[in-house]
Amino acid sequence: MMPLRESNPTRSLWRTGPFGNPLVRMLPFALMLIPFVSRVMVAAESPERPNIVYILSDDMGFSDIGPYGGEIETPHLATLAESGLRFTQFYNTARCCPTRASLITGLYPHQAGVGHMMEDRGVDGYRGNLNRNCVTIPEALKSADYQSYMAGKWHVTSVTRPQSEADKYNWPMQRGFDRFYGTIHGAGSFFDPNTLTRNNQYISPFADPEYPPSQWPGETYYYTDAIADHASRFIKDHHMQAGDKPFFLYVAFTAAHWPMHALPNDIAKYEGRYDAGYDAIRDARYQRMIEMGLIDRNSTVNWPISQKWKETDFWDWDKRNMEVYAAMIDCMDRGIGRIVESLKSTGQYDNTLICFLQDNGGCAEGYGRGGKGGPRADQPSLPVQAAGFLQPDMTPKQSRDGYPMRTGKGSMAGPADTAIGYGRGWATVSNTPFREYKHWTHEGGISTPLIAVWPNKIKRHGELESTPGHLIDLMATAVDVAGVEYPKTYHDGKSIKPMEGESLVPLFEGKPLQREAIYWEHEGNRAIRIGDYKLVAMGAKGEWELYDIAKDRSEQHDLSDEMPERVSKMAKQWQAYAERANVLPLNPKKGK
Repeated sequence: MMPLRESNPTRSLWRTGPFGNPLVRMLPFALMLIPFVSRVMVAAESPERPNIVYILSDDMGFSDIGPYGGEIETPHLATLAESGLRFTQFYNTARCCPTRASLITGLYPHQAGVGHMMEDRGVDGYRGNLNRNCVTIPEALKSADYQSYMAGKWHVTSVTRPQSEADKYNWPMQRGFDRFYGTIHGAGSFFDPNTLTRNNQYISPFADPEYPPSQWPGETYYYTDAIADHASRFIKDHHMQAGDKPFFLYVAFTAAHWPMHALPNDIAKYEGRYDAGYDAIRDARYQRMIEMGLIDRNSTVNWPISQKWKETDFWDWDKRNMEVYAAMIDCMDRGIGRIVESLKSTGQYDNTLICFLQDNGGCAEGYGRGGKGGPRADQPSLPVQAAGFLQPDMTPKQSRDGYPMRTGKGSMAGPADTAIGYGRGWATVSNTPFREYKHWTHEGGISTPLIAVWPNKIKRHGELESTPGHLIDLMATAVDVAGVEYPKTYHDGKSIKPMEGESLVPLFEGKPLQREAIYWEHEGNRAIRIGDYKLVAMGAKGEWELYDIAKDRSEQHDLSDEMPERVSKMAKQWQAYAERANVLPLNPKKGK
């Protein structure tokens, strides 16, 4: 009788003896190769996942940076623009907190619980905290083995004074980031930021052994530099510690949000740059934007600057405000340059998607502009604060070296003891050529540059892309390029709202992008855009206005009386969005 055949060929080989069969001698080596071959096969089947770097600036207008017509020197952003795409009709949500919530979750802000600012207004869309029915980009990318880092402004939680570790449930490290350096709160001093945090612990910038004065680019701690330096450090450390693993980096600068704080050398660079005045600077930007192809003269006229928005008695003071504002952006651009250089020096640049955009339009708020101010006193009148003191206020009560804060007309912006905004006149210049500002959903409040660079993928170098987009698209883009499945449940099984955005990858490749509509609401200001038509209203009781953006991007010719059927149809569609996306009730009051 023939013996039964061995079911395990390996076992059969070993029965012949280790020296009797040459295949046996090769077997241990072959077994060692199996994991390597498997990795090669997986790599061949799926392209290498890119790194993703999203860079957000704060309270800047559409035309401030050089690639969008501004006279402010931003050579590093210009280089990125030449290397990739510039979007001409990209949008944010008109305000800092909602934009950050929307960007990081891929939802409209009310769906994430941040329809207004960081206070609970008593209804789900306005809790002032990221809810548990959304995921952040780093949470969504975890399944693809991404490491995630953040440097800068968080501002999507109301818990800035936690009483326990449990209270930090919506801090960056608890929402998917592996390392964090920045501020939990929103605005604040650039020389002494409040809620400054490393990972989960508050720190003082003047008693921080991990970022001592020897590492500051100048002799002074300056938050914009600190954000850029930590972002660069995260890139380099990742390369050394994580090897070929992909990473997501979110860089949220506070430049150029008030207060107008800048370093002396940067301010000196712009001294006299704005002597020509508001109108001349705005007109020059407008002409450059036309020459660049960013706007069309026939469809976009320059929104006028009212005389009442211009300073006359305190012109030298207000001119200084714009000089400082420009210096803040200049410094941020240099920081972006250091971030890019870190990618290049570690060999990660070519396979990194970089996107730069802004959180809202220029800010016309009157912060620190009331009353009459004056020069700094000859001697400090307050105690010098200890290096380890944790500065608790958005606007400090004094500088570290004992000088009280100065506001009002005549207090020259720039130093740590000043707290001033640049006002409506310069905000109108920032928003050239659009109407309205931060807070509003007209083009001046919601239009943002978007520069997208990805050397391995985006081959449209220096081109303009006019397809409308919204920052909700950044989550969809990240999920697309990372090749991950967006979760349906997360946070211990909680149901997760579906993404609202569309991946921008087709546009990177020169293909069309299909979208039904884009929606907005903030403080009752609301809008919907479908194709070239935009329906927009000011305030909860404001009447709908209709504009053909292709012919009237500056929103000066209201078509609502001529096209009532279109108004009615779009208004109903906006209402349906508002009902499903936690927008209602409109602009509820605190605690209601």
